Amino acid sequence: MALGHVAAKGESNPTRFARKLLILRPRLTLRAQSPACYSDNIMKCSFWPLFLCSAAAVFAGGKAEYFRSDRGIAVGRSLPNNFEDASVLAWKTNVASGHSTPTVVNGRIILTCYDDQSRELSTIALDMKSGTRFWKQAAPASRIEPVHRVGSPAAATPASDGERVYVFFGSYGILCYDLHGKKIWERPFPPFQDEFGAASSPVLVDGKLILAQDHDVDSFVMAMDCATGRTLWKTPRPDAVRSYSTPAIWERNGRKEILVAGALQIASYDPASGKPLWWKDGLARIVIPIPVPSADMVYMASWSPGGDAAQRLTLQSWESALEKWDANKDGKLSKAEIDDREVLERFFRMDLDQGGTLDQKEWDRHAEVFRRAQNAIVALRPSGNGELSDGDVVWKYQRGIPYVATPLVHQGKVWMVKDGGIVTRLDAVTGKVLSEERLPALGGYYASPVTGDGKVYFASEAGVVSVVSAANEWKVISKHDFRERIYATPVISDGRIYIRTEKALYCFSKQ
Repeated sequence: MALGHVAAKGESNPTRFARKLLILRPRLTLRAQSPACYSDNIMKCSFWPLFLCSAAAVFAGGKAEYFRSDRGIAVGRSLPNNFEDASVLAWKTNVASGHSTPTVVNGRIILTCYDDQSRELSTIALDMKSGTRFWKQAAPASRIEPVHRVGSPAAATPASDGERVYVFFGSYGILCYDLHGKKIWERPFPPFQDEFGAASSPVLVDGKLILAQDHDVDSFVMAMDCATGRTLWKTPRPDAVRSYSTPAIWERNGRKEILVAGALQIASYDPASGKPLWWKDGLARIVIPIPVPSADMVYMASWSPGGDAAQRLTLQSWESALEKWDANKDGKLSKAEIDDREVLERFFRMDLDQGGTLDQKEWDRHAEVFRRAQNAIVALRPSGNGELSDGDVVWKYQRGIPYVATPLVHQGKVWMVKDGGIVTRLDAVTGKVLSEERLPALGGYYASPVTGDGKVYFASEAGVVSVVSAANEWKVISKHDFRERIYATPVISDGRIYIRTEKALYCFSKQ
């Protein structure tokens, strides 16, 4: 039945609202479904009346949800103290592997998955209350990008504005669905030059989908129209090398900013134009944690091997390298000529033109990254535009810095967890060390800490979740071993905490 044949007489307000929205839906580009096809398909569905009942709420939009959009902070609801207590498990649903953090929106949980047997990348939507699957959509990827040995092709966290869902796969690009799983538009991207894949997640601001990608070449930050996928602006980042940090949105003094952290530098961009507003050097050579804005300050932690003062990696001069290894005297260095593990491990990223040899420009660029890298957490209070001065750095601390996990800033404290289960708490105003403690679980920590109901939750790579009191005195409340690896950050929403392992999604609640 065509949409135009729906009688207006007797329609409820929500029904008329949904019908008008379908009629007025703008024509979509970039392989988008036409409005006619979209509405006809919905009209043929047996759940059309149900869709109409919920359409007003769905299409009215809502709070933007994306990775760490809540800064890892939940308020107002009681949460479980101990996952050993079987009564707090509301449900468990087996899902394919993936490192993306679940996104909770309008009663649905959206996450991306990768099946290494079928090599399928997919987006799935589960019911928030029961874990039942609403829908699944496979990404039309013809190739799967290479990733780090502990990485995943399903690494980026979905974003949603309450009307649409946006997912990004480095193996394909961006796919936009409505909340019922209908594809609205897609934006394929060419392969990125990075043997560790793409992990930065899309974020949302003012009707724009923001994507930042820092790789060995052609790094950029861009804005797309949420409704159509059309490029609104794209700002090159020519000096950026590979990093995997997700942007953060910061609003201060009535102005919104896009914070992008990359190798060596954090920068702010204007959401309307993509113009750089301010920037500050002093970051690690590879950056994975995301910026954490809080009130009038931004907290940025970054650490990468070889950036500490006592264990600093350096490259010898180009002239010395040629003298030592250039056997054929062609003024370049091939893999076969080089006898240095540190260089060989990084040969791919240093070989910018992928020509199979290194020249002086490529060598010097990487040597400069090593030279300038700094491992630390810095607290910034930007005072103007352009390059910030050292006076804009409120404080800086260089111990206990996480490689992957984003710090938690809450109630005047900064919480950091690094590999080995070491938790450092700092005073958010002064940077003073409040405590250094160790969690019951050792090993790696990829998931970021989250807090709610006076507790802080930490998930180790090995699958142990530790619950710690958020009070000033250090106290471990409980721990639970899921015996399944955890890379995704736990999510707290509406009195429930969702924990994704490599095999399942768990929902816990005291209700």
